[in-house]
Amino acid sequence: MIPPPATMANILLVDSDEIAQRAMKGILGRGDHRFVAVDSVAEAWNFIRRNVKVDLVILELKLKGEGGLQLIQRLKADCFLSSIPMVVYTAHADRESVKTVLQIKVQNFLLKPYREEAVYAEISRSKENPWRLKLFESAKSFCARTNLPEEKFRRMLVGMCATLEASKEVLVGLTKKQEIEPIEKELDRLSKLARMVGAHGIVACVQELKAKVKTVDWPGFEANLEALDFAAGLLFNHLKPSHCPEDFLSEAEINSEKEARERALWENAASEERCPVIGWEQLQREIDKLSDCPIVDSIAAGFQMSATGHPTSLSPLLDLVRKDPGLTAQILMSANKLKKKDKEEGDSAIEESRMAVGLLGENRLASLAAGFVTVEERMFDAPPHASWANFRMFQLGTARLAQFVCKYLEMPNLEAAAYTGGLLHDLGKILLIHLHPFAFQAILQYALQTGVKLETAERFFIGASTQEMAIYFAEKHGLPRRFTNVLRWMHDPEDATEDAELVALVSLARDLCRHNHVGFAGDTPQDNAISLADTPEWRVLRSRVYLNFDLKKFELQAHRECLELKRELLGLVSKNDQ
Repeated sequence: MIPPPATMANILLVDSDEIAQRAMKGILGRGDHRFVAVDSVAEAWNFIRRNVKVDLVILELKLKGEGGLQLIQRLKADCFLSSIPMVVYTAHADRESVKTVLQIKVQNFLLKPYREEAVYAEISRSKENPWRLKLFESAKSFCARTNLPEEKFRRMLVGMCATLEASKEVLVGLTKKQEIEPIEKELDRLSKLARMVGAHGIVACVQELKAKVKTVDWPGFEANLEALDFAAGLLFNHLKPSHCPEDFLSEAEINSEKEARERALWENAASEERCPVIGWEQLQREIDKLSDCPIVDSIAAGFQMSATGHPTSLSPLLDLVRKDPGLTAQILMSANKLKKKDKEEGDSAIEESRMAVGLLGENRLASLAAGFVTVEERMFDAPPHASWANFRMFQLGTARLAQFVCKYLEMPNLEAAAYTGGLLHDLGKILLIHLHPFAFQAILQYALQTGVKLETAERFFIGASTQEMAIYFAEKHGLPRRFTNVLRWMHDPEDATEDAELVALVSLARDLCRHNHVGFAGDTPQDNAISLADTPEWRVLRSRVYLNFDLKKFELQAHRECLELKRELLGLVSKNDQ
């Protein structure tokens, strides 16, 4: 068996048959080659003119519209593309077609079905003497002949690239006036420069243009001017042989390049003095466009697997909702929208996950799950501490500890709301990571390097805080008012004009989790936290306790609860995220 060629090749398949395209994609994928398939002669021609890095064209004779023979003839008539390797691999081989194709001298004529060994052999053959190199004198040969150093020769080629682009503009202008003498003079200059750098293909292209001028074929001349763009592309790729055109990049590679640009946009913004990268008005417009609350992709997938629409127990779905801020927000918003749409009696909003899940039911939950807006879990990763696992632990820890404080202070009517408020209190970071995946990482890194508060870093990069993003989203999408109040005043509970006790409960739980390192959400841990008696949260809550309340005992018990929660959640998160 002939092994796949050692070097990667860029293959263009011209075949209207989808089965043939899939088969060839598999063969070339196993050989680690790049592959693009097109259906017609027109698509193939445009693709090749756009991508000088096509190493081999494999084509079927019978295509939609024009046949493969027309493509072969068109390529053979082109001054640049006449030597591009072509292999006819067809299921339609009548004697006349075989005779005609062989006379034109393609690389090979093969009959379907595809065979891996034959495909790999043709690729190896096409790479032995690449067609693009035939258009230029090699650097070694040129420098030996002219006694020029290779670096100077390379600079001459770079200059030729610029000359081609400038010359085309000049010729386009002269063509409008149809002035033969100035055009011939410019073409002679271009031909001379091409000869000076050993660009044989460009010389041949210029000769074709001169022939059009001599016959006063202005339409033909104007059409052939596009060949100068192709010539510039040839030179560019000759200078950068490792460059791969975007058309040949896989989706993963395109995404990787896009991510690299996006990451650099944010990571380099501070050093390049480009902050804020975006403004609050732009963020508001982006939030307006969100149809739903973003949910981490792994969490969304788990919910989608459980939400089948079949009449089964809702307990597994409720369990997932109660452990995730994005799911909780989305389910509450959807349930309240349904309640409003059905004009159910009662002005109070649905604030409990259990009630929201029950109201929506299996079918609506399954339908809702199918259209989840997601955010990639990996985008929470920012060394040394930030990750989705740690972020989720911090939200769950805050929720559970807020519930614990309610029980300890004998405030049972706030237990459910405190838990949900704790789970939702940092919703803004999920929104930011969905809208601008690399922003959070850059903001966090800047805060760590400069020692500023995370909120200060957020305003520096995005002209607002993630807290403001969450408030705007909550008001826009109908999150229950009490939780919007938590988002609004969680950093300043004494300023709360509504739900002050609920806000203080969540804020206190949040600070305790930060002090005890229960997960991580980006804020600097409060290693040297002040006594609870001196906190704004306690100044709000102290009116709810008896005069003989043992605050020191409560404080010790709260820290002990944090440590227990940390041990429990470490096991919970690692187990659920495997």
